[in-house]
Amino acid sequence: MAGKAIEKRSGTEVDPRDEPSAEWGWHGGFPKATRFAGWFTVFALLIMLIGNHENNTENVWLVGLAIAVAFGLVLDMRRRRAAWRR
Repeated sequence: MAGKAIEKRSGTEVDPRDEPSAEWGWHGGFPKATRFAGWFTVFALLIMLIGNHENNTENVWLVGLAIAVAFGLVLDMRRRRAAWRR
């Protein structure tokens, strides 16, 4: 009968025989698409300001979230630009 303890794998590297996609970079990200989606989100949040709003609370949230996303995108651009210096 099997015990209740979980066996841990030895080593943390991915073996290409187990996951052949690790050789050609499948585990990477989509940096251009992520940046495009981020700027599209900023644009969409600012477009939502147009409309019939009862009070300014909605506007404050929309502008605040747009600024936060844009700030994160600018920090990401700066980090990527300086990454080669490290």
